[in-house]
Amino acid sequence: MRKSLQLQAEMLQEFGTCIFDVTLDCEDGAAVGQEAAHARLVAQLAKNAPAGSRVAARVHAVDHQAFEQDVATIVGEAAPHICHIMVPKVESIDDVLRAEVAVDKASGQHIPLHVLIESPHAVQHAFEIAAHPRVQSISFGLMDFVSAHGGAIPASAMGVQGQFLHPLVVRAKLEIAAACHAYGKQPSHCVVTEFKDEQALGGAARRAYGELGYTRMWSIHPAQIRPILAAFAPDASEMQAATDIVLAAQAARWAPISHQGILHDRASYRYYWQLLERGHRTGVALPPQARQWFVEEAA
Repeated sequence: MRKSLQLQAEMLQEFGTCIFDVTLDCEDGAAVGQEAAHARLVAQLAKNAPAGSRVAARVHAVDHQAFEQDVATIVGEAAPHICHIMVPKVESIDDVLRAEVAVDKASGQHIPLHVLIESPHAVQHAFEIAAHPRVQSISFGLMDFVSAHGGAIPASAMGVQGQFLHPLVVRAKLEIAAACHAYGKQPSHCVVTEFKDEQALGGAARRAYGELGYTRMWSIHPAQIRPILAAFAPDASEMQAATDIVLAAQAARWAPISHQGILHDRASYRYYWQLLERGHRTGVALPPQARQWFVEEAA
């Protein structure tokens, strides 16, 4: 956890903005019997993170005996320093509501919730979960999802290639992405466990974005962060084209325009503005003409 926070601080200085979240893990990170001590450590680390950091905490599932304690400690002690609470193994909207009540009770602040869907039952409720106003993002838990099928999905579906081939896994990913986009939330793609294979990781990240519509992705090792950012980032030519189109649209007072022989209107203007936002979030250098928009936004 400390190494992740240190890397985040270093990249915050490098890019001038925080381009990835650090999620401090209580669910898998705490030894059995040490849940309370681990939650206190998470709260302390969050409070000591540099200004501008984005630090989240993954608590235990709502039906775990340590859930209420995790929330009371972390949110109660470090709420102003927490960007969101990650709730694993969410099965239905009832789990979201229970988490919402616990977080609000601990701090009185409406901290966003990110939820992790990890079972075929939960996938069926993805749209209802995404519709909840406190849910900011839904993540897909690949390995738990595969194991929840009692051996009906082969182990190869947990690998970097197989997870894009097995129909049940792909269907679950698409359902989550569609639910998130229906309600303006962020779908977050699952991890790639082959963390030493940078080429495979980059390919998976590009497919998660380009084929399945995911806008975030988990990393499990610091070496994965830059390849994921690179895969999700637009290239310089896309950024310049988006800037040119938005500038021309402004000059035309948002009426339809022709740019390099192609018609553009407000639908494509929205797309190209979102592309510029994605570049800004992933640390891509903005074209000079576009920088003013994001400086003003930050101000």
